[in-house]
Amino acid sequence: MNTSIKTSYGKGVLFDDDGFLRNPEDWNEDLAIRIARHDGIGDLNEDHWHIIRYLRAHFMANHTIPVMRHVCRVNHLDDHCVPRLFGKSTREAWRIAGLPDPGEEAKSYM
Repeated sequence: MNTSIKTSYGKGVLFDDDGFLRNPEDWNEDLAIRIARHDGIGDLNEDHWHIIRYLRAHFMANHTIPVMRHVCRVNHLDDHCVPRLFGKSTREAWRIAGLPDPGEEAKSYM
């Protein structure tokens, strides 16, 4: 893939061959909105943003993928909020949150 999406700031953002953001520091909310629309998720609501912000904070602090049911519970949402909000997989939420490739083993659980 190695694609580039232009943000409203005119900066090219690079993704790896699996569609993950190469540099999480390139992420911003505008980019999240663009990824979600491009991938068919549509407009992001407050529940989406709670999940996105939690994923980013958890990854920056721990460099791991949290258990998605826990993410939902912490944000006072149903246990299946991630697939309900982001489609068929955790991978989509991870991409929209602008997080890097979590590795092959983690991807198999996404």
